[in-house]
Amino acid sequence: MKKRILPFFLFLLLFGCDKSSKPVPGGIQCDPDNGGLTLPYGFCALIVADHISFLRHITVTRNGDIYGSRRSRRLGIGGLVGIRDQDQDGRADVIQEFWDNPVLGIKIHEGFLYFGENRRILRYALNTDELIPTEEPEIVVDRFPEQEIHTGKTFTFDELGQMYINVGAPSNACQEKELVAGSKGIDPCPQRELQAAIWRFNGKLIHQSFPANGFKYASGIRNAYAIDWNPINKTLYAVQHGRDGLSDLWPDIYKPEQGAELPAEEFFMINEGDDFGWPYCYYDPYKKLKVLAPEYGGDGEKVGRCKEYNDPVMAFPAHFSPNDLLFYTGDQFPEQYRNGAFIAFHGSYNRGPFEQVGYQVIYVPFHEGLPTGKTQIFADGFSGTDKITAPEDAEFRPVGLAQGPDGSLYIADSVQGRIWRVMYQQPPEE
Repeated sequence: MKKRILPFFLFLLLFGCDKSSKPVPGGIQCDPDNGGLTLPYGFCALIVADHISFLRHITVTRNGDIYGSRRSRRLGIGGLVGIRDQDQDGRADVIQEFWDNPVLGIKIHEGFLYFGENRRILRYALNTDELIPTEEPEIVVDRFPEQEIHTGKTFTFDELGQMYINVGAPSNACQEKELVAGSKGIDPCPQRELQAAIWRFNGKLIHQSFPANGFKYASGIRNAYAIDWNPINKTLYAVQHGRDGLSDLWPDIYKPEQGAELPAEEFFMINEGDDFGWPYCYYDPYKKLKVLAPEYGGDGEKVGRCKEYNDPVMAFPAHFSPNDLLFYTGDQFPEQYRNGAFIAFHGSYNRGPFEQVGYQVIYVPFHEGLPTGKTQIFADGFSGTDKITAPEDAEFRPVGLAQGPDGSLYIADSVQGRIWRVMYQQPPEE
C-alpha cells in the first residue's frame, strides 16, 4: 500500500532563543549560553556531562540516571557508561564506564537495560540502588550476520514488549563489485534476505537466535539507526540513511551537485510486510517519487519497478545521517511539541567538494500518525562554525536522544562526548 507524501523538508526560522540563566521548574540552573546550543524561545539547556569517549545513544531511567552507549567503528572499541546526578542540580556527579565491546542501540525497558552490539542484543537487570549492574548480562538475541558497514544494532519496543531491530544492509547498493564505478547491481539482491530489514523478536525472552527466532517485519531499508515506536497510533517509524555515490559511481548520469543533493533521507511509517525498495530504488525529493537506481538500469528518470514499493511519509535532505528518533510523550514542553518526533541528524560527511551540512536536531509535528510538514530546527549550533568542509571540522555532532522522567529532552554528541539537557521555562509575561 502506497503512503501519501508530505512536502519536502522545510527549514523554518527559529523563534529566537532565551540566553538567560533563570532556573527552570525544580530549581535546576541552565547554562547562560545554553551549552552552546541555539534553541526556540522559552527553552534552555545545560551540560549534564562532557568528554565521554565515543559516546553514541543514551537512555534515561525513572530516577534520572543516564546510560550511554560507546562505540568507535574505526577503532573497534566502546562499551557502556552510567551517569548519576546525586545532588539533583542537573549535572553529573558520577560517571562510570563498564562493559568492553562496542555498543550502539540502548534502551530501558521494564526494569532492564537493553543494549545492542554488532552481532547481538543483551540486557542487564537494573537495581535503582546501584548505578552499575552487578550481575552478568543476559543474551536476548545472538548471531546477527558479520558485516563491514552498518554493523550497529538499534531497536525499539512496542506496548506488548515486542522488539524491533534494525539490521542494516552490508553495502551501498548491492553492486557486483562494491563501490566500483559502473558496476551493476546483483539482481535479485541476496542481501535483502536477512539484512536491509527490520526484524521483530520477543523482547521478554532470552537466548534467541537470528534469524530462527525472529520475524522479518519489513524490508528494503538500507540502514535505520533512527527507529522508534509511536505509542499514539501504535506504529513503528524509522528514518533511513540513503545510499551514497550517485555521481562518483555513475558520472555519466549524475553531476557532482546531484551526488550531493540525492537521494533523500526517508522517514518511514512501517507496517508489517512493507518493502521500501532498497537497493533497486531511491527517493528523489525534487520529483517526489522513487526512481530506479542506476545499478538496476535507472537514469535518474525511470520509475520501473519502484512503483511497487512503499513511499516515505516525509523526506529530508541527502546525507544528513539520521541517527536517532524520539517520539515526545512528556508534558513539560508546550502543547505543539507533544506527540511529535525529534530527529538527531549526525550531519553529512560525503557531500564533497561541497559544504557538509545537517548537524542539528529537528522537530516534526504529527497529526493522526503522519507528519504535518511544518518541520522546525529545534536545536542548532552543534557545528560551531558557519562552514564545514569535512565532518572532523564540526565541534559537536548530535547522535542520541532520550526523554527524562520530567519531560526534559537529552541530546548526546559523538565528537566530544557531551550530553545536554533541554528544558522549557515559562517566558516572563510581557
